[in-house]
Amino acid sequence: MDHYFCIIGKEYRVMLNEKTAKLLNTQINKELYSAYLYLHFANYYVEQGLNGFANWYQVQAQEERDHALLMVQYLQNNDAKVTFEAVAQPDAVLKENMDPLKAGLAHEQYVTSLIHTIYEAAYAAKDFRTMQFLDWFVKEQGEEEKNATDLIKKMELFGNDEKGLYLLDQELAARVYAAPSLTL
Repeated sequence: MDHYFCIIGKEYRVMLNEKTAKLLNTQINKELYSAYLYLHFANYYVEQGLNGFANWYQVQAQEERDHALLMVQYLQNNDAKVTFEAVAQPDAVLKENMDPLKAGLAHEQYVTSLIHTIYEAAYAAKDFRTMQFLDWFVKEQGEEEKNATDLIKKMELFGNDEKGLYLLDQELAARVYAAPSLTL
């Protein structure tokens, strides 16, 4: 994890801050848990016959997996050890069609707080490279929370009407996966 380089006879050490690296490793596990959670939501919607909602959460699961992989790559690119932990089973209890949506928003807010904690640690360590890396995730979390909020609003507006729910389900079925475009 330590790197040394020499400029005109002076030796400098460059390394990823240990606390920040540990938090990023923990976040990898949280991102993988997010993917599991969203697959749990997708499965619930398949059981309800709402395949568009299921598709929306399957795409979410792919995005969360990619977030984890981006963090893995970042740690590897900075010669930091990557530690994989067991991924917990999702514990969200889903009884109504709104339950995954509300649980999804709460989860995204939690993930935002985790990203902010990592950012604060990087800031305290003056780890500007990691702060720049995390800027993308801060922006992404804003988008994730907005998407979750918008989905709840749409469900509140249309979810109690069979035709409205059908059209919303069709809208969500059209969502396609797009890989993140973060340059490491």
